[in-house]
Amino acid sequence: MLNTFLFDLDGTLLCMDMKLFEKLYFSTMSEALSDLIEPKKLIKNIWASTEVMIKNLEYKTNEEVFMEDFQRRIDGDLEIYKERFNKYYDEDFLKTKAVVLENKFIREGIKVLKEKGYKIVIATNPLFPLKAIEHRIRWAGFEPSEFGYISHYENNHYCKPQIQYYEEILKDINKDANECMMVGNDVQEDLIAGKIGIKTFLIKDYMIHRTEEEIVSDYIGSYENFYKFIEGLPSLAK
Repeated sequence: MLNTFLFDLDGTLLCMDMKLFEKLYFSTMSEALSDLIEPKKLIKNIWASTEVMIKNLEYKTNEEVFMEDFQRRIDGDLEIYKERFNKYYDEDFLKTKAVVLENKFIREGIKVLKEKGYKIVIATNPLFPLKAIEHRIRWAGFEPSEFGYISHYENNHYCKPQIQYYEEILKDINKDANECMMVGNDVQEDLIAGKIGIKTFLIKDYMIHRTEEEIVSDYIGSYENFYKFIEGLPSLAK
């Protein structure tokens, strides 16, 4: 029986154009670390280490995988980079809020789900540290404490679209696949959850689809469609 919702963050719970976010993210990051490394080299290294992190299937935290690979690509002291990354997420990262948009349907939808007694977790691709994800949760109009689980790169060992990412979440939250629904906007990263029996809802407003493959999802619709879907769910609250 459905009792738990897994929400993607960027482009789903948090309304934003990912291309605009990436542009602002890398420009602010490059500026913040410009005294350590040339901007183009920094961006190239971050993308390369991120790709290694996404493909990793060893039982290492995403942070460990990223930093081990990133260290091989730089000339300086990794500890200095870690300190500067940490400072960046406290300060200049906040500028990326400029690309965030408002959406009443997703905010009200979360409220209705909580009132009906459903468990809600954040199943964002854990490519960022927890503090960066918590910033974005607040930008979406919520508090991190409202969610029973938040995936992040200090804690999780796999990334989307690896199926192990979803298996790990199910284990961490002690749920079976048939109790859960994954809600996201990315065809390749979010809908793969369906392969292990998790129901899926693709939100089309900021949909990302990288191939010509057929879209297979239990439900497909807009933010408004999703809100109406939530309204029709039974209450689990006693």
